Amino acid sequence: MTDRPLKQIHLAAHFPGVNNTTVWTDPQSRSQIDFSSFRHLAETAERGRFDFLFLAEGLRLREVKGRIHDLDVVGRPESITVLNALAAVTTHLGLAATVNATFNEPYELARRFASLDHLSGGRAAWNVVTSSDAFTGENFRRGGYLDRADRYTRAAEFVELARKFWDGDEETVHHVGPHFEVEGRLSLPRPPQGHPVVIQAGDSDEGREFAAAAADVVFSRHSTLADGQAFHADVKRRLAAYGRKPDELKIMPGVTYVLGDTDAEAAERATEIRRAQVGPRTAIAFLEQVWGIDLSDHDPDGPLPTVDPDPDSALVQGRTRIGDPLEIAAKWRAVAAEKRLSSRELVIELTGRQSFIGSPETVAAQVDRYVQQDAADGFILVPHLTPGGLDDFVDRVVPLLQERGVFRTDYTGTTLRDHLGLPVPGRR
Repeated sequence: MTDRPLKQIHLAAHFPGVNNTTVWTDPQSRSQIDFSSFRHLAETAERGRFDFLFLAEGLRLREVKGRIHDLDVVGRPESITVLNALAAVTTHLGLAATVNATFNEPYELARRFASLDHLSGGRAAWNVVTSSDAFTGENFRRGGYLDRADRYTRAAEFVELARKFWDGDEETVHHVGPHFEVEGRLSLPRPPQGHPVVIQAGDSDEGREFAAAAADVVFSRHSTLADGQAFHADVKRRLAAYGRKPDELKIMPGVTYVLGDTDAEAAERATEIRRAQVGPRTAIAFLEQVWGIDLSDHDPDGPLPTVDPDPDSALVQGRTRIGDPLEIAAKWRAVAAEKRLSSRELVIELTGRQSFIGSPETVAAQVDRYVQQDAADGFILVPHLTPGGLDDFVDRVVPLLQERGVFRTDYTGTTLRDHLGLPVPGRR
């Protein structure tokens, strides 16, 4: 046991409508591009006193076998445009946009985020992502030019240069680096937060180092208590090398949740939701992503394919492979054999995010346990319904976290840095 004060939990909301998380067949599912959907989720998150709303980004629709994957999201508005609109209908909620550091320019992006920070009174955040694939790059004049090994070096220089622009409204920025040579100044005063909050989601060693050096929040994917604790400890220990303290970086895994009046009811609902998220065609799409071959004739309710994956395949475009396909297939086969799972059952088990499942009391206790035991500093909730999927968490779980004394009952500041407990950076 420890006598340290209870950690305060940070919560954010991920707008659903990306990949197969959203259950589009549910009668309550609504548009992922209509402004009313964005407004509903944002107002719910603000009512729940969340830190921020998080929007994902996609620069090109994914393709399978040369055709748009119609089980994926089709139509996603540009993130900063949406958040500028939401700034007018919210007062405290942070507004986080995912924007690619490979296919944008530092000055232009610094200006857009500075504008959002001014319009929202200091609530802007930038989720920095990178891309190395030529498929995405075909939408840009520099398609495919960036070697994979260079993506973090470019991103690090990009963030550094953006921060110079945010600081340099009164003087000219002179910058010469491996990826950028710039001389100029921002056309706006310094943003209210000094620098908009920077979020990062990479999990490789390079990604962790980049987070320790440059990020304010890490959007992590570690799903178990032990894995979360290991990731939390590893990234936090890296901060000292950059003159930073552990509380200057918040680690917030993306999670789903399912509530019921009892734990048993929630478990039953969770099973139904996962089967709706991973139907037969979606299961085949996941297999094709790993195997890299056409599996149209494969039985999703049968065993895994017996052939080995094609590691050089371009069958699936626009979705990043995580790891070596041969190693992933070997792992999947071992799990399937041990648990006697069909292809679809295996995909259901292995592709879901960390989930909190149970009664409101059980879920509140689970969330609190992960934070108090340093597996996370908070969570980014990813609902399975657009746009009402956050309603029951705000109505039924947030009050219990407030009763535990681990979550705010009202906002005590006006900026996103206030909500996250992050200092305003000094000028560089």
